[in-house]
Amino acid sequence: MIYFDNAATTYPKPKQVIASMSAATARYGGNPGRAGHKLSMETAEAVFAARMKCAGFFGAEPENTIFTLNCTHALNLAIKGLLSPNAHLITSDIEHNAVIRPIHASSKANNISYTIARTYENDDETVKSFERLITKRTKAIVCTAAGNVSGRILPYQKIGKMCQRRGICFVLDAAQGAGVLPIKLSDGINIICAAGHKSLYGPMGTGLMITDGKYRLKTIIEGGTGSKSKEIEQPQELPDRFESGTINTTGAIALADGISFVEQKTISVIRNHENSLCEMFFGHMKENSKIKLYSKVFHDRLAPLVPFNLKGMNSSDAAKLMSDAGFYLRGGFHCAFLGHRKIGTADIGAVRFAPSAFNSKTDVMSFIKLVNKLTEQA
Repeated sequence: MIYFDNAATTYPKPKQVIASMSAATARYGGNPGRAGHKLSMETAEAVFAARMKCAGFFGAEPENTIFTLNCTHALNLAIKGLLSPNAHLITSDIEHNAVIRPIHASSKANNISYTIARTYENDDETVKSFERLITKRTKAIVCTAAGNVSGRILPYQKIGKMCQRRGICFVLDAAQGAGVLPIKLSDGINIICAAGHKSLYGPMGTGLMITDGKYRLKTIIEGGTGSKSKEIEQPQELPDRFESGTINTTGAIALADGISFVEQKTISVIRNHENSLCEMFFGHMKENSKIKLYSKVFHDRLAPLVPFNLKGMNSSDAAKLMSDAGFYLRGGFHCAFLGHRKIGTADIGAVRFAPSAFNSKTDVMSFIKLVNKLTEQA
């Protein structure tokens, strides 16, 4: 089995992540912050150490670092927490459903509106496209760091500076960016939403919402936080305000080890390795007339993924044939109709090639041989 579905979730996980999750399950069995006994306190200390690690990675304060179930959970907390009557939001035309769906649902349920900015190959044109849509009611810009269909990296640092200049909250969907791009709050971002299980190499069921504390968010979930238990009101302080109920303790502890893995290898080394594999794959596919690619070249303004199709074959069917041969990729629409509409695959979807730090050139060459074989048989 050779796994190339790392844009959905990275696999395999680093050995230290697997060991950490196992050890945390065995050792940290107390409920953090819910008791004064030794086991609960030791667990709380381990969770705080994980929170410190995650915060440091994004240049944040630990109290402003909230553990979530995934990036979608974090985005819903941020988007819905920001909204107020008559608010206006701006997003992009390559967004994942985790961004556009909560925005659209909120527009139906509340008196808010949103507009979709067109993205361009030229970064400055993209920034201008966002800025032209700003009105007096604009509350926030919510966009991805990198599209999960095309891999297009948006100029999030320039957008962040523009938002700072215009006094607008900037929420970044870092699902495809965290661990591949050096994303920090200092990039002009007010809220970073990240998936723990993708390029941060943590377990599934983990995510992060990291805020600079400038914008106060309403809650969409209330409940027990282990603090201020005698009060009927939800706590105001972070992270308790957004961590009602028991968090995924073992997942949070293991996520910190995933981030340690990224830090040890370094983001630049991981990205250069994954980009080289994408360039290798793209270059060979470009020579095959029966393969449809969706960019002219693979370049450094793309995240390490390549969408493609076998001409005359449904993308899901193609992915099934690849799976049967031992290569695991995702076909279809990748929970991102906007992204597919942008590259012209709204009706057919695409197969997505997405390597990780654990893939090799040998893996890619084996897959290239399979794809060439499938196109010869088609």
